Amino acid sequence: MAVHDSKKVIYVALGGNALIAAAKFIAAWFTGSSAMLSEGVHSLVDTGNQFLLLHGIKQSTKPPTPGHPFGFGLRLYFWAFVVAILIFGLGAGISIYEGIQKIQCPHPIDNAWISYTVLTLGLLFEGAVWIVALRAFRIEKGDRGWFEAIRRSEDPTVFTVLFEDSAALLGLFTALIGIYLSQALELPVLDGVASVIIGLILASTAAFLAYECQSLLTGEGVSQTVRESIHAIAARGSGVERVNELLTMHFGPRDVLVTLSLDFIDRLSAENVEMTVSNIERVIKSAHPEVTRVFVEAQSFEAHRRNAALTASTAKSGMTP
Repeated sequence: MAVHDSKKVIYVALGGNALIAAAKFIAAWFTGSSAMLSEGVHSLVDTGNQFLLLHGIKQSTKPPTPGHPFGFGLRLYFWAFVVAILIFGLGAGISIYEGIQKIQCPHPIDNAWISYTVLTLGLLFEGAVWIVALRAFRIEKGDRGWFEAIRRSEDPTVFTVLFEDSAALLGLFTALIGIYLSQALELPVLDGVASVIIGLILASTAAFLAYECQSLLTGEGVSQTVRESIHAIAARGSGVERVNELLTMHFGPRDVLVTLSLDFIDRLSAENVEMTVSNIERVIKSAHPEVTRVFVEAQSFEAHRRNAALTASTAKSGMTP
């Protein structure tokens, strides 16, 4: 997915969350609802998160420097990870705290119709944003299943917004049910329970996003399908006898590094090796536009195996107390 498509999703979420956050805080002020206050904090945190994602996108597009020769693409993953921490620390933490306070000191909700009105409008706004994020993610996932697409997505901005808004919709429904039951059953404590549940929803969302982002941040490779394709392209290279090793790493959603160790036929001239390497790089980039760098090492299989064994032995001895 192009950068401008990701920005579109974020801008839509930013505008929607900012309006909803203001409305929720006003409603919480007039009604004294703990669940409504939690929802206001939730939307405020989501609004701040959109700014952080936009900042991450901007940082990730900075050109390479001598200090960062592979560019700054990983900064997008870093800021997405920060977003997950904020959802957990601020959104979930404050919601659970407010809920516990309301459970300990329950009091009736005033002017509940304000809460119902704001929550209904919130469902409409959040639902619209959710649909935009869902459509964008459908384009990204292609023919893959939903779970596989989430696990293999290299663009954290889209699935972060999608999961934020999914959590927002669940939170809104929880707040509605909590406020209604607290009035219908004359049990104000249920308003606090709803706030705690909202906090747990946010905590679960944050934990999932953090897990997905840390995988990208710590050097996730391409999918097995893409890896097999690159391996096949390299193996078909003229004069290539064996693919010793293939390593890949995402530096961004559309920035992949590929390194290859190839064993060439002994009688192949240096000029032919250079031509083969150039052809392999061209075909790989043509088949997989997300690949921006291809480094090829010409090495015999035996030499590669000896070096790999030496590296493993050195690593093992270094870990020995």
